[in-house]
Amino acid sequence: MKIAEALGKEYDDLVSIKLAPSLTYLESTLSSNMLQRFPFAEFGLEAGDLVNLLTREPEKASALLHAILDMIRRFDVSEEDFLRAALRSYQEINENYFPDIEEAVLAFLAEFGKTYGIKDDEPVSREILEELLTQEFGYQLDYETIGQFEELATFRAVFVPGKPPRLLVNGKLYQRQVKFLLARELGYKYLNLQERSQTSTPDEVKSFQQLLNDFRAAYFSGVLLMPRKAILADLKEFFALPTWNPQPLDDMLAKYDVTPEMLFYRFSELIPQHFDIQIHFLRFHQENSTYRLIKHLNMNQLLVPGGIGLQEHYCRRWLSVRLLQEMAERQGANSENKFPPPDVHISRYLESEERYLAFGYARSLLLSPGVSSSVTVGFRMTPDLNRTVKFVDDPAIPHAIINETCERCPLTAEECHVRVAPPTKMQAKEAKHARKKALSRAVAQLRE
Repeated sequence: MKIAEALGKEYDDLVSIKLAPSLTYLESTLSSNMLQRFPFAEFGLEAGDLVNLLTREPEKASALLHAILDMIRRFDVSEEDFLRAALRSYQEINENYFPDIEEAVLAFLAEFGKTYGIKDDEPVSREILEELLTQEFGYQLDYETIGQFEELATFRAVFVPGKPPRLLVNGKLYQRQVKFLLARELGYKYLNLQERSQTSTPDEVKSFQQLLNDFRAAYFSGVLLMPRKAILADLKEFFALPTWNPQPLDDMLAKYDVTPEMLFYRFSELIPQHFDIQIHFLRFHQENSTYRLIKHLNMNQLLVPGGIGLQEHYCRRWLSVRLLQEMAERQGANSENKFPPPDVHISRYLESEERYLAFGYARSLLLSPGVSSSVTVGFRMTPDLNRTVKFVDDPAIPHAIINETCERCPLTAEECHVRVAPPTKMQAKEAKHARKKALSRAVAQLRE
């Protein structure tokens, strides 16, 4: 008002509730649901920190946001994709280890362990999990209702709030999968996680808090089923083997009565923290001839091509893909053992010296006919890795040269017999480089 008075102008001439056209994308982003739902607090930030950053150079920030929003639309990135990426980043910066949940499980066992005969170094049985849910938390468990509705066949479980709360469990699941769902439900209740998914797999993601609470409950389940003390002892024995032997992995699956994904995901929580080894975790699905990266954690800088809309073909030499191919071949040949045994290899990227030790499993998905899944974990090959993982020096472990995708790989069809697509991305890159060289020569010729 002072400025308006000094200039002889009206106050309304100097203010506006609308931004200039060049700032349209800044305005729409700052007011978007996606920004409002982003979990700034989990990353030690406030929403105002981003606002201050963007408004220092508002026109440049608006142009940048315009480009980002355009890419999001082009690749059909949904708000759910955005929130899941935020959760994955949150897990990776914490090395996927959350001591508060580890300690919460110990507190849970201290409270209920003596009554129900649970020890902190032994897995929990399904019967005890059911007793805990029904007697301590008043649940009703229903293994029949989901099977009565064809539309619900792909759900593993459905939570129905109320008094009493009901958990509908898909009766087709293996016992080890049911145990995970029951233990996860205990996690929701014991950690007092209110905002959550009602179905498994979630039919709708409304907020980051929902995803975070789902993750925390699942983490609780993994700790309860695979106690830290016991599994660390098993890992030490496994790593101490002088040569590769998959039997300890099979033994752990039987001992804890879990799936390979549950076991390897527990590895991803404990190995970086307790063995000081950075790890990657990959889960692939195969349907017909299509391979999709469904879930991953990347704490050791593995070159993983990703992103929504990736229309390229993952390198068929990856262990994750090879295991799925081997399983398809076994099932096509009507072999008695339709699942390949856990396997291992040491891979090196074609155009770098980075090497990784990886091992994994493949299996069919019970609730998704025609879909197979593989899960692998891997360690970056550092000079001192063999001090912890003794079998890394086993000469019998096969070595493989890998790349990101066929489209980016310079190997010819003769050099790589599993190539499934031409190197279009590499050729485009080479053509661009050739044009730049020709342009440089042309300019130099004109200056002579």
